[in-house]
Amino acid sequence: MTNQTAESAKPRTRFEPWLDPNAKPFIRLIGVTKAFGDFVAVDDISLDIYRNEFFALLGPSGCGKTTLLRMLAGFETPTTGRIEIDGQDMSSVPPYDRPVNMMFQSYALFPHMSVEQNIAFGLKQDRVPKAEIAARVDEMLGLVQLRQFGKRKPHQLSGGQRQRVALARSLIKKPKMLLLDEPLGALDKKLREETQFELMNIQEKVGITFVVVTHDQEEAMTMACRIAVMNQGRIAQCAAPSEVYEYPNSRYVAEFIGDVNMFEGRVVEAAAGHVVIRSEDAGTDIFVDRGLSAPEGSTAWVALRPEKLEISLEPPADTSRNCIAGTVFNIGYLGNLSVYHVTLPGGREVKATQPNRTRMKERPITWDDRVYLSWQPDSGVVLLS
Repeated sequence: MTNQTAESAKPRTRFEPWLDPNAKPFIRLIGVTKAFGDFVAVDDISLDIYRNEFFALLGPSGCGKTTLLRMLAGFETPTTGRIEIDGQDMSSVPPYDRPVNMMFQSYALFPHMSVEQNIAFGLKQDRVPKAEIAARVDEMLGLVQLRQFGKRKPHQLSGGQRQRVALARSLIKKPKMLLLDEPLGALDKKLREETQFELMNIQEKVGITFVVVTHDQEEAMTMACRIAVMNQGRIAQCAAPSEVYEYPNSRYVAEFIGDVNMFEGRVVEAAAGHVVIRSEDAGTDIFVDRGLSAPEGSTAWVALRPEKLEISLEPPADTSRNCIAGTVFNIGYLGNLSVYHVTLPGGREVKATQPNRTRMKERPITWDDRVYLSWQPDSGVVLLS
């Protein structure tokens, strides 16, 4: 059995310290606000991040995620609030004295230095003995699988290799926390997907807390233990990727994370174990088997992911609720799945996805077909805001 196979065969334990009331946060943000004149970039954020966690700050451009990262690094000072790292108040600690390193989106490699020299730069600045530098550089080259490229200059490397050099340089000083600002933004799609898993494996090996900033939902969902979805300087939701996706707490989060069909309606029945939404938008009653604390008659929205919808040419047994009919006006073939765009009688467009378990020519549903879309009671999420 190879080392890689042996490592993959090790049992994995659940890593959820945020669910343990006795767990001590490694990073604490307490009422942190950052204003630039009249513009508030980060607005009263309180957040706990745990040791060895791979944490993602996710959001669109201008939401405050990079400003928050720069405050953790010490490049920006909070206007109000406090940042603690490993129990120490960082308010008056300069960047170079923090147990933190930062990997920039541009990688910021020195073009005139070799790979080895780039990785060793921080240790040389700290006057570490040459023998120790050589040993630690070799260790880092092995970690990022670049031993055969140590003598090359950055321009002789691919984008993915340069990214790994920057990562090795960030890790060689053994920081307690590594901050990554859009680390995969310069890579093509396939290399970005491969590198996501490389980063996860490296983070697990070195046992360092990673905090990554990204606008890519798939990237955050793949790598992070938890995601903080940001909107206009605030955290809209902070949870594990599966919870953010399956149980968003607002329309903003539901629409930002992945594809979703959102139907507006009013509550006509609310009980301890279920809720019924009458939706003119969908043209049907929507039954959800989760309780809701909302008065009857109040406005609500139901979020339905495209993969939760069953699409068929024949109507289901019960069409009185959780079922809508429409016409296929577009089909997107993505290889592993097909995306069906269905127009409802009122003109509303609904999206449904279906895995391609058979060849394209063998599939019965095609353009202009009348189809039925149905879903299970546990597929929808009711949102009040």
